[in-house]
Amino acid sequence: MAKSDASPVTETDRLVEQCLRERIADRFPDHGVLGEEFGAEGLDKEFVWVIDPIDGTKAFIGGLPVYGTLISLTRGGTPVLGLVDNPTTGDRWLGVSGRTTTLNGTPIRTAATTVLATAFMANGNPDAFSHPDRGRFESLRTSTRWCVYGGSCIAYGRVADGSVDISIDGGLDPYDYCALVPVITGAGGRISDWEGQPLTLSSGNLCVATANEALHRQVLERLA
Repeated sequence: MAKSDASPVTETDRLVEQCLRERIADRFPDHGVLGEEFGAEGLDKEFVWVIDPIDGTKAFIGGLPVYGTLISLTRGGTPVLGLVDNPTTGDRWLGVSGRTTTLNGTPIRTAATTVLATAFMANGNPDAFSHPDRGRFESLRTSTRWCVYGGSCIAYGRVADGSVDISIDGGLDPYDYCALVPVITGAGGRISDWEGQPLTLSSGNLCVATANEALHRQVLERLA
């Protein structure tokens, strides 16, 4: 099964999102919802839930354990709660504004890496970048120690727990990145668009997360 843009979708995607929407409607009837499979309802509400039932559907279809469910709550367009859940490994990253991010209930912190040349970077798929943005990405990639591909949302969880220093992607929608914001920031990291602006419901399709402010500044310089 495929969507209008030819990206794959499974019955599981639809069932997971439908289940989450029903629970949200039952417990928070005054909140809006934005989901990958069933679109938007009540985006003018103060609180809006943002759902990606399976981030990394191709990996899910292929049996690769680098996919997850993303759930975020935004207030006034700003993400204040984020959940990244990998049902295969049982790992769950939870970020809440003003609190320390946890992995399976244990507080976590990002890495101490501050030199770009020693940084470990992850990218979901370089083919998602437009031609100009691909050049900017390559400028950054060649400035790091090494880069791995295909991590999807799990790569951002690994930035939060200190395993990876940088995660960068393009071609994104709010349901791809909103949940990542509280997870990264609550662990001491920095996440933004490629111009350094905060990610909100109305941001563009480019995202980069880093272990700390010093590393983030160097990344943005390479992307400029």
